[in-house]
Amino acid sequence: MGRASVCATFDVPMQVPARHRVTFTRDVFDPGNPALAQALSGSARCIAFVDDGVAEAHPQLAVALGRSLAARPGMPELCGVERVPGGERAKAGMDVPDRVVRATVDHRIDRQSCVIAIGGGAVLDAVGFGAAIAHRGCRLVRLPTTVLSQDDAGMAVKNGINLGRRKNYVGTFAVPHAVICDEAFLESTPEWSWIGGFSEAVKIALLRDPALLAHIERDAAAIRARDMHAAMTVIVRSAELHWRHIALGGDPFETQSARPLDHGHWLAHRLEGLTDGALPHGQAVAIGIAVDTAYAANAGMLAPAEADRVMSVLRALSLPTSHPLLSDPDALVAGLEEFREHLGGRLTITLLRAVGDPVDVHELDERLLRGAIASLAG
Repeated sequence: MGRASVCATFDVPMQVPARHRVTFTRDVFDPGNPALAQALSGSARCIAFVDDGVAEAHPQLAVALGRSLAARPGMPELCGVERVPGGERAKAGMDVPDRVVRATVDHRIDRQSCVIAIGGGAVLDAVGFGAAIAHRGCRLVRLPTTVLSQDDAGMAVKNGINLGRRKNYVGTFAVPHAVICDEAFLESTPEWSWIGGFSEAVKIALLRDPALLAHIERDAAAIRARDMHAAMTVIVRSAELHWRHIALGGDPFETQSARPLDHGHWLAHRLEGLTDGALPHGQAVAIGIAVDTAYAANAGMLAPAEADRVMSVLRALSLPTSHPLLSDPDALVAGLEEFREHLGGRLTITLLRAVGDPVDVHELDERLLRGAIASLAG
């Protein structure tokens, strides 16, 4: 008789403790502002990476950061401040993550030290990826500087880079040590960035908060004119809704096949890839929302009056609802399979039955989809 096999199974659910801390403030580097000190407390050393567009707009940023740390006892030593490419250039390959990893070696940044990322969503993603793989995870402190990164991207717990035209294909999930949103940074953002960031606020309002959508409708002109009170009310509420989904929604690391907050994103990612990043994410999301809205109306899911309202809100914010690539539906429809592969499992697209009433569907009628695209192609 043969020897008996030794078999064993160990199977328990695990919960990894984490705290997702987000602070909205103004003038974060003012020595009297406690937000940065609270985020960096307990760290011996830190390094900072700054979006080059932010560095151009704020030439004294590195000095201000150093003075802010020096003004308070017990703050970490600032070992270096480096500029990195902004926008999708930050995510075009491993250059930025490699620089972060090498800097952690050069400056002896350990797992209890901090990597500070200052910039838009792409810079947060790329620098965060480097921080996540150095030592298998250093503390990451995010300072988002754009509307899009403050009302959405900075709330996420994912980091990554693109692989060719495939958005966010390479990356990690890691809860940031802290996120600090300074409204003063928003005042220097270019117009396209300012406007584009509100597409994510429209998206989350459509999915989760009809009152927020009504607020955006009412204040669209003031938001376009950069009325900071009107804008920040929307940005903070959008951030809170995104944060709640990530922190309290039960699937922060996206292990399931549905991503309900990606309404409009299957097409947005495809458009960004086909334009090699020339179409900004916020504008691409607006077009994606428009097409998904038109499809839901064509399919009889969404009342025509509701669909018209969505289009009107987007246009009131000067967000696009069309693009020349909409004249090539074959290239766009191929993005559905890319989206499914990225999520895993079966295709899951979140559409609207009404404002505040989303539903997940697992297939799209290609004839109706092509019709929706064609209706916006002009």
